[in-house]
Amino acid sequence: MDFELPEELKMAQATVRRFVAEQLKPLEREVLGRAFDLSDAQLFLPPGKEEELIRMVKEMGLWGVGIPEELGGVDLGTLGDCIVEEELAQTAVPFNFGSVTPVLFECNEEQRQKYFWPVFNRQKRAYLALMEPEKEADLASMQVRAEKREGHYLLNGRKVCLSEPGKDYFAVVFAVTEPERGLREGVTCFLVDKDTPGLSLIGDGEKAGWEARLRRPIFLDFDNCRVPKESILGEEGKAFYLGKRWLPLKRIVRSARCVGVAQRILEEATLQAQSWESFGQTISKWPSVQAALADMAVAIRAARLVVYEAAWKADRGNPIKTEAAMAKLFATQMLNSVADNAAHIWGGPPYVAGLPMERFCRSCLAMSAAEASLQLQRNIIARDILKGLRI
Repeated sequence: MDFELPEELKMAQATVRRFVAEQLKPLEREVLGRAFDLSDAQLFLPPGKEEELIRMVKEMGLWGVGIPEELGGVDLGTLGDCIVEEELAQTAVPFNFGSVTPVLFECNEEQRQKYFWPVFNRQKRAYLALMEPEKEADLASMQVRAEKREGHYLLNGRKVCLSEPGKDYFAVVFAVTEPERGLREGVTCFLVDKDTPGLSLIGDGEKAGWEARLRRPIFLDFDNCRVPKESILGEEGKAFYLGKRWLPLKRIVRSARCVGVAQRILEEATLQAQSWESFGQTISKWPSVQAALADMAVAIRAARLVVYEAAWKADRGNPIKTEAAMAKLFATQMLNSVADNAAHIWGGPPYVAGLPMERFCRSCLAMSAAEASLQLQRNIIARDILKGLRI
């Protein structure tokens, strides 16, 4: 059993870590804002700055680390994608290395031009509309319907997504087309443009502060929303297989981001413990603070190992449904635990407006806000246990 990263991934990790330290972290003050009411905080980097950073990443040869080579990516595999995302998650600056929701890998040639390439090149955002309000944990009871008409479909219902908002976007919508055939054969995936009549958004956070964006999901309402059959991603009635193939990978990478956020919280908490004095000595000498730091470090190490194992298995072509669910569940719970211990070190919730710690601790709230989504991971794990499979 070898726990060493391949040399290629070690080099990528070191390169990204240096990029984050030298290029992204110095921008945190600008992104977080300086106004007391956070009115000057930024949801996105200025276009010019983002383009400059993208050029730098492309020169480094790391743009699209999780994208197949045939789609223009570098394709370092799932483990490589996790390593990069873990490093990027350690800054408050909103930037990634060409991340694209994996279901879009299934686009046909025409759809690649209209949807995949604009997302890859940061011209559009994809809103993954899989979950539904109050029903995130039970996909079998999906309520959004797509009624087939001559040459098109009518979508009705409401979806909820946790995607980052953007001015130009489209929705990746999972809807029931044939209820009698069940989840495996009766659900279809559609690509729905933002200006499609019958589609409206609630709580997209575009005009709200970043705090509101982190706390609120995006709701997509469909009211006789007419989409052509050419908007189907994959095959009609086969959306379940799209999700089965790609969503576990997304869960693993998101878990890696939890590890990255937790690592930054630990680093900030360590600095706080070493610099804050009480009764003539730094609080780093307090047994309770040392215990909190140790618990944080152990939890982060354990979560990293769970995530890396799941990613390693994915790259070997092994089934990863349960491993991905375990990684997401454990990493999310770990992040909450780390934030709680950080609060102890700060002597209370470290939500001081404008500080990096506020951004990261509120990110914890955002990553764990959908309790029903975590329940879905528990359901996946429990089903295998009840089948008698060895976990």
